[in-house]
Amino acid sequence: MGLKEAFDAIASQYDANRRWIIPDFTGFYAAAVGAANSPEQAGSILDIGAGTGLLSEMLLSAHPAATLTLMDLSEKMLGVARKRFRGRKGIRFLAADYRKADLGGPFDIIASALSIHHLEKEEKRELYRHVFASLGEGGVFVNADEVAGETPEIHRANLAYWDAYLQEGRLSGTEARAIMERRARLDRMEKLSVQLGWMKELGFTGVETVYENRSFVVFRGRK
Repeated sequence: MGLKEAFDAIASQYDANRRWIIPDFTGFYAAAVGAANSPEQAGSILDIGAGTGLLSEMLLSAHPAATLTLMDLSEKMLGVARKRFRGRKGIRFLAADYRKADLGGPFDIIASALSIHHLEKEEKRELYRHVFASLGEGGVFVNADEVAGETPEIHRANLAYWDAYLQEGRLSGTEARAIMERRARLDRMEKLSVQLGWMKELGFTGVETVYENRSFVVFRGRK
């Protein structure tokens, strides 16, 4: 089962247990929204791997005058997002593979949450190149995502921490196992240091990590 099929299958249930899947859900997403602060009131936002529109909704609350584009591979995930934003103006939904699609722009903010870690190593780097090209001057790219540990030992400890969170919360044993199995099958985490290095090489400035909780990080760079 590929990425599209995997996320089509869980679209209707995706949001229900987010707080019991992501450790420090509130802090993680708050950091992502706070990092998207350039310019102070954005005119245009692109959310890549937007899924059900969870991050998009938070960004739009912080930048209510902005136009918003949600791009995702899964039409079923975007179907949930369409319901979330029903009646709202200035919002576009693009069912597209952002690895291959023209991102458009220029945008003031390009953001992503829990999506880019599914890409292969070179696909991630190439995406960052396209993101840089699609930002306007002074624009910011924010990635809230999962990363690999800097050493095998750290990575194993990070996954053990996450597994314990899944198993000790409100999820059933079946739900927790399904998430761990999906992670093993679909995730392609890369080290944070490698990704920050790519961004600097590609011309991003002010590259920094603004949040880190084991595997879950938020980092950004400006054009």
